[in-house]
Amino acid sequence: MGWSRVRRRIGDVLHLYDTASRSARELALRDPGKVSIYLCGPTVYGPAHLGHGRATLSYDILRRYLEWTGLEVRLVSNITDIDDQIIKRANNENRPWKDITTKCEAMWFEAMDGINVKRPTDIPRATEYVEGMVAMIGELVDLDKAYATNDGVYMDVESVDDYGALAFQTLDDMRAGGGEREVVGAGQKRHPADFVLWKFSKPGEPAWPSPWGEGRPGWHSECVAMSLDLLGEGFDLHCGGQDLRFPHHENERAQAVALGKKFANHWMHHAFIVDGEGEKMSKSIGNVSNLLDLIEHYDQRAYRLVLLQSHYRSPITLDQATIDAAVTSLERLDGFAARTAGLAAEPDDDVIAAFGTAMDDDLDTPKVMALVFDTTRRANVGLEAGEDVAGLVAAVHEMCAALGLELSAGSDVPDEIAAQAAALDAARSAKDFGVADAIRDELQAAGWIVETTKDGTAVRR
Repeated sequence: MGWSRVRRRIGDVLHLYDTASRSARELALRDPGKVSIYLCGPTVYGPAHLGHGRATLSYDILRRYLEWTGLEVRLVSNITDIDDQIIKRANNENRPWKDITTKCEAMWFEAMDGINVKRPTDIPRATEYVEGMVAMIGELVDLDKAYATNDGVYMDVESVDDYGALAFQTLDDMRAGGGEREVVGAGQKRHPADFVLWKFSKPGEPAWPSPWGEGRPGWHSECVAMSLDLLGEGFDLHCGGQDLRFPHHENERAQAVALGKKFANHWMHHAFIVDGEGEKMSKSIGNVSNLLDLIEHYDQRAYRLVLLQSHYRSPITLDQATIDAAVTSLERLDGFAARTAGLAAEPDDDVIAAFGTAMDDDLDTPKVMALVFDTTRRANVGLEAGEDVAGLVAAVHEMCAALGLELSAGSDVPDEIAAQAAALDAARSAKDFGVADAIRDELQAAGWIVETTKDGTAVRR
């Protein structure tokens, strides 16, 4: 069997862990040859942090793999551009809320481009869908599945027979899922777990008209309206972090069910980044506080490699040691690419088949990366022995390309550039960070990628 036929057969049997059923099951597609995916996107009130990086990279890896198998992927990922956090920051800084969302959205995509995440097929913004959300909430009210209070409009969770299907909790065990803000109307809720669909605005807050009074939609309604409008009923896969499983995803699903609509067929959730004590971490490793910092100081591929070497459902400890190890591994792979440049062949069938088997088993990327490094080892041994290893070399490149891990054959670094890198290290050692930053900026302006490693500054094209 030729490798192209091996590749096309892969993906038809992709099994992913489904949160709703608590089992790995086949990703059954609504439309043959097409995959419809909804990914909860950012709330744009600050820079993208390391947790955001895990979310976007995890599903970028999934998307790239699906596309590599020949499937057509439509990935919808929203922008929440109206939210309590946005309003709070606008008030604290005495700035227009739209100024914050516009600038933070631009920073978001700068970070995503920096870590080589493909843009979603569709990027709906919450403020573009307010009219549709009002209509949806109105339907729920008409069906007596939602009701108005002094604070807004709430979902009646007791009207949904299987509420809690994603949370694996009974209603009696649940806490309220309407958000952290203290609300007047909360005292009028029929059940503690009832959540807000429409919030009445306070003076000076952004507001839109509705039959119940001026206000803005609740967070849980946004994704329902956008996903159903763009992907339709019964779309294939809904993705997000495990912290979104409840209340956000549960409350999304409840609204769709209450409306009599078929929602996501499959639910996929990734685990957190954690610190050394196992606590959820979203911001800092050493001198890195967000994704833009990470891109500035390290090879942007390092974060992707860290995730590939961990399973998406397993917590990741991200620290200096893990980043340094990833940078070292990338240097090995780049060295391999340089040594084997010019070798051309179709990828080895057996390697590609093993790659597909691992990926189809709930995206077993740790096994895939072990396969990548084992294949490079075999190719290096064969190269020393004078054997034809072009198929193995091509397989390494094919696997990495399918996962968005770009390899570089490198280029010679001129003496003057190497001297600048050494001067940057000297400035950092002397704690003259202004000079170090100036040298870094000069190198980057000249088109060099500047990487901070435990062994000093490395530069490459």
